[in-house]
Amino acid sequence: MDFIFMLTRDDRTVTDCLEVLDTIEDLGITHIGFKDIGVDPDTLAKLHTRIKNMGATTYLEVVSTHRDQALASVRTATELGVDWLMGGTWIEETLHLLHGTSIGYLPFAGEPLGHPTRLGGTPDRIADDCRRAEAAGCAGVDLLAYRATDADPLDLVRAARAATTGRLVVAGSITSTDQIQALASAGADAFTIGSAAFDGTLQPHAGTLRSQLAPVVGL
Repeated sequence: MDFIFMLTRDDRTVTDCLEVLDTIEDLGITHIGFKDIGVDPDTLAKLHTRIKNMGATTYLEVVSTHRDQALASVRTATELGVDWLMGGTWIEETLHLLHGTSIGYLPFAGEPLGHPTRLGGTPDRIADDCRRAEAAGCAGVDLLAYRATDADPLDLVRAARAATTGRLVVAGSITSTDQIQALASAGADAFTIGSAAFDGTLQPHAGTLRSQLAPVVGL
């Protein structure tokens, strides 16, 4: 299972993202993501270039639950040339904008709500969304399992796994190695961590970002 380190806190890219890369560059993290809010476009471009120069796979996750803003994020993803685009629910329009690129698209399964985003939807709803995404030509789904409002997080992961052969990424509010191990058992292909590392909740008695990330990288 892949670990995707998100350079984000509270669903915004951290303002010192370039300095953070200096701090963690030698940890061997091979999947790194960010949002398109929190820093200016020039910083985003520099950030993406730096991550690619590290040899890592890049991810941009859509934050907005409003159509026009979400599609603007898709255009940003194409301009940057990220490897993966995560989030959003406007599948057909997003795939149209991504046509001709090599970007893999992982839409949200379920109903994203508010900011920071929560997730509405039962296991049946999640499974239906996964099947629709795969039929439309998406590469998988982005599942905010631990932000669920209507179901047990692992029930949603198992439902998604049974309904798609694509890449299943679980994002948001993952704060412990127990959760990570449970996700692996439930069939997730990858998970993201951002705020938990910056807030110090992964290793409550450790003081540095490197200390927060080290045990996750080693899983």
